[in-house]
Amino acid sequence: MMEGIYLVTDRKLIQGKSWLYVVEEAVKGGVSLVQLREKEISTREFIELGLALKQVLAPYQVPLLVNDRVDVALAIGAEGVHIGQSDMPYPVARALLGEKALIGLSVETQEQVLLANQWEVDYIALSPVFPTPTKTDTHTPWGLEGIKAARKISKHPIVGIGGIHQHNAPEVVQAGVSMLAVVSEICTAEAPYQAAKNLLNVFNYSKPQTNI
Repeated sequence: MMEGIYLVTDRKLIQGKSWLYVVEEAVKGGVSLVQLREKEISTREFIELGLALKQVLAPYQVPLLVNDRVDVALAIGAEGVHIGQSDMPYPVARALLGEKALIGLSVETQEQVLLANQWEVDYIALSPVFPTPTKTDTHTPWGLEGIKAARKISKHPIVGIGGIHQHNAPEVVQAGVSMLAVVSEICTAEAPYQAAKNLLNVFNYSKPQTNI
C-alpha cells in the first residue's frame, strides 16, 4: 500500500553525518519508501551506493527505488524505479523490470495525470507541490488546488514532493496525497529520526478518516 513518508536522498545536503546513517535513522522514524537519487556520478559509483543502501534497508523491509536509472535498479536488485517525463518510457521500464516492480512517475501537468491513467504505474508524483531549491527544472508548482484537481482525475495513488515540511504537511495530506515525499526536511535535519517521526505523526493525524 502506497502510504506514509517517502525519503528522496540527496547526499549533498547531508553534512557532518554518514548518509547511510541518516537514511537508516529516517527509516527507524517511520519512512516507508526510499528513493536513491543521484545525478552526477558514474554508473559504477551509483551501483556501489545502491548496493550499500539496499543492505541498510533490507532488515527493515523498506523498498528501494532508483531515480531514472532502470539499468542500476536491475543491477542492484532494487524494488523499482522512479521515472520522469524525459526518462525511459513507462511501458519499456515495465517490460524490463517486470510486473512486480514498483514504478513511480513524475507528472507536472493535468494532461500528464490523464495520460498516466492509461498505465499501471504504482503512483504518480506531483512535482513540485511548492517551490523548492532541490527541484529547479520543473513546471509551475501544483499548490493545494492542483493536488485536489489531480486527485479527482487520477486513478493512481498520489505522492506530493517539493517544498513539503512539517508545518505545511497537514494541508498537503488533506488535499489528497497518499504519501509525503521529502528531501531537505530529513536530509538537513539535526535529528533525522525525529524529523521522520514528526512527519509520520502529522501524516497519520491529518489523513482524512473513512468510515467503514
